Amino acid sequence: MLISIIIPTYNRAYLLKKALESIFIQSYSNFEIIVIDDHSNDNTNEIINSFNDSRLKYLKNKSNGIVATSRNIGIKASKGEWIAFLDSDDWWTSNKLQSCVDNINNKVDFIYHDLVTIDKQSKRLKSRINKSKNLKKPILLDLLINGNPISNSSVMVRKNILEKVGLINESKKLVASEDFNTWLKISKVTDQFLYLPKRLGFYLIHEENISNKDMSLSYRAATDEFLSTLNNIQKIKLESRIRYLSGRFNYLNNDYLKAMKDLLYVIKNNKNFLMFKAMIMILLIFLKRFR
Repeated sequence: MLISIIIPTYNRAYLLKKALESIFIQSYSNFEIIVIDDHSNDNTNEIINSFNDSRLKYLKNKSNGIVATSRNIGIKASKGEWIAFLDSDDWWTSNKLQSCVDNINNKVDFIYHDLVTIDKQSKRLKSRINKSKNLKKPILLDLLINGNPISNSSVMVRKNILEKVGLINESKKLVASEDFNTWLKISKVTDQFLYLPKRLGFYLIHEENISNKDMSLSYRAATDEFLSTLNNIQKIKLESRIRYLSGRFNYLNNDYLKAMKDLLYVIKNNKNFLMFKAMIMILLIFLKRFR
């Protein structure tokens, strides 16, 4: 079974090399790699050419900051029955593909797993487990109410499922949350999601991560089209999650008045761990402002 690995990249040659190396040491070897380069001006070309392997395909695309367009080009060019996503700043363990393939059957359309998060932004290099979870059915509701536990670089999905949902939405409003929107669309056509509780890859946090932006804006855009499936209580829970993202972003950027407004909404309307996180941030705001 051929697996098509889709890697969009832009000016990340030093990281792309590690990502590619992690693929070429896979114990499962029936794959193709499609790198879609947003016309990098670093030495990405040299890195690609250093891998003398016919399984590696190199395409170029001007994405204008919309990575979904590059991923879609890769999907359309792919020949595999299954698509695996890997961001160019992430990498896999050598048993990633084999572990996924071993769990494929006619009751599985979508596979995801845990990643180890490596934080290069902290003063001391830190690592932690980016632990995912089993999703409860109906999966669409679980994702909407409880948030997205699925890391893009952990996903393998049937190509025909991606085609059925119209591939990845290329709207600029969805940038940074287009993957979540895709999982939501997929959950409307299949509930055959499989979680592997294994650490099969690494997610790198660094200064160029797109997720350093205000995620509440793209998160809201990613979920808007599914609001009709929620009742009023569920809509409030989703809104609380979006307000938490906004509050956290503003807190980290020292805009404490905006942060307080959103965090108080979370405390009022959410009785889970988000409420406690919001309370801690509000406490920290008071300590910073009145010390």
